[in-house]
Amino acid sequence: MASKRSIAEVDRPEPSAGPAAKRRRKDAALPLTSDPSRPPPFQQPHQLLSFSYTSLPAPDDARQRVRTLEWNNSSMRYLVPPPPSADLAYGYERWIKRPEERGRLDGLLEACLRKECEAERARASVVTWRGVVTKILTSPYEDRDGYDINVMCVDGTLYLEEHLSDEKLREKSNLTGKHRLMTYYGYAFESYCTADTPPDSRTSKGGSASPGWGGDVDTNVQWCSVVKTKLGNARMILGGEVDCVRDRHTGQPDTFVELKTSMAIRPGNRNDESKFEKKLLKFYFQSFLLGVPEVIVGFRTPSGHLQTLQSFKTMDIPRNVRGKAGAWDPSACLTWATHVFEFLHKQTAHYDASERAVWRVTFTPRVGLSMHQLDHDDVGDVTGGEDRVGFLPQWYWDRLKQHPSSAPKAGNPNENVPAPTATTGSIVAEEPAPRSDLAPNNNTSARVSTGKVHGWQI
Repeated sequence: MASKRSIAEVDRPEPSAGPAAKRRRKDAALPLTSDPSRPPPFQQPHQLLSFSYTSLPAPDDARQRVRTLEWNNSSMRYLVPPPPSADLAYGYERWIKRPEERGRLDGLLEACLRKECEAERARASVVTWRGVVTKILTSPYEDRDGYDINVMCVDGTLYLEEHLSDEKLREKSNLTGKHRLMTYYGYAFESYCTADTPPDSRTSKGGSASPGWGGDVDTNVQWCSVVKTKLGNARMILGGEVDCVRDRHTGQPDTFVELKTSMAIRPGNRNDESKFEKKLLKFYFQSFLLGVPEVIVGFRTPSGHLQTLQSFKTMDIPRNVRGKAGAWDPSACLTWATHVFEFLHKQTAHYDASERAVWRVTFTPRVGLSMHQLDHDDVGDVTGGEDRVGFLPQWYWDRLKQHPSSAPKAGNPNENVPAPTATTGSIVAEEPAPRSDLAPNNNTSARVSTGKVHGWQI
């Protein structure tokens, strides 16, 4: 990582331009920083609501599926023990894969306008999907893959959308052979580990050639949680998919479980260990941001058979890498993210919302962020011929203009908002007390750790 440097701004206003153009910074940069010594406080995520995406036959062609948003928990799944040596290639030929598309915020924005979220939305300084913030947080340790984010600022709230070019969408859509199969392994693992009813109420359904199979994979189906949280001064509303719950859903994230797969680590192979430890960075922040307390990893053989399971308590994951060569430090990630949000607010703060400005933020590994305002043609590409203002749906924009927010937005450096009083680097809200009713059942083949990491031999 680069050493700490200041924000660099490039391309100053044109002297002959009008008032709006005089405010315009055509380009700006935020060099990558490494400053883990004073991590900002992070507020424990609190769920505002949850919703489901379901999959229905298309009206004009039953062979096609239509993804539908429903304001219920119909797509929620329960954690169940997978069978020993499960075949993760099972059902591959029946995989219903949702077409790759732009990372629109539409479902999350619909949630923001519901009564459960609207008050928090008016106070939020950042609204986006969990995956976007995960990319930002893990940037200090990303040395291979860059990314692009589209940014709009309306009434002091930053809206962030991952930008996928047509070329990138084609690349994601055209996965073939081994890469496509390995992608499927993760979805198959979720099917083996989840059911639509709690473990104690399940009865054998039969009819599957693979014992323990939870149903064929359809990636149109998702269960999503919307949470409020706060990083430093930045109040955030984040949405993200949740794989399953342990035993029951309490209305909060305390029983959420994240499911992951990884290649089995060969005994004594430091290279295998190092690769997995790097994966743990993403596993950690994906769960951390939604308040998911538990991550279960299925280690597989090269041929795609489940070998062992391991459960990680999310808040303990950094301890698994601490002190090792090339180890990542979550404090550096949190500090970097606060710099990013302050940078984005600073660059967008002086624009009237009527300008409908859209910015493109580009991350270059080991370098940092660059940012520029999109011109008319590029905004047209973002809109994609749809009824939108930038990437925001027209119906959402209209609602914001009818009911503009005047609430101060923490995280905006131009607002005089007091900083949180929590201890630096701590979780603001208290963690839920350990619950005895969440202990694993004695009649299951899997056991989940409540502290140190334990392996499940299956």
